[in-house]
Amino acid sequence: MAYKVITNCPVCSKTLKITKLQCSHCHTTIENEFELSKLASLSKDQLHFVEVFLTCRGNIKEVEKELGISYPTVRGKLSEIISSLGYVQKKNEVDEKKVVTMLENGEITPEEAIKLLKE
Repeated sequence: MAYKVITNCPVCSKTLKITKLQCSHCHTTIENEFELSKLASLSKDQLHFVEVFLTCRGNIKEVEKELGISYPTVRGKLSEIISSLGYVQKKNEVDEKKVVTMLENGEITPEEAIKLLKE
């Protein structure tokens, strides 16, 4: 049975490196220092969200429907994942007209609109 690769040391919490690969068929073993993908450091829930986001082709409304979560929650999860991958987020100016339009169309609640405008 294969286990998910852990990315942080259970003792000191520093990033681990993969140093050994082995073929499950012929048992050839390769030893060196290999890097993990940034995506390998994401939690199971974060990876699931990324998969849904990609299958929805980045359409936030579709992600909302698929996961049954609100627009601000989708945005929050995206921000969390971006930070987890080590990217610094730029401060985005919220387009007030867009928020008002979304509110008028019933796409977001008044509470979600307030939260978006405060960001």
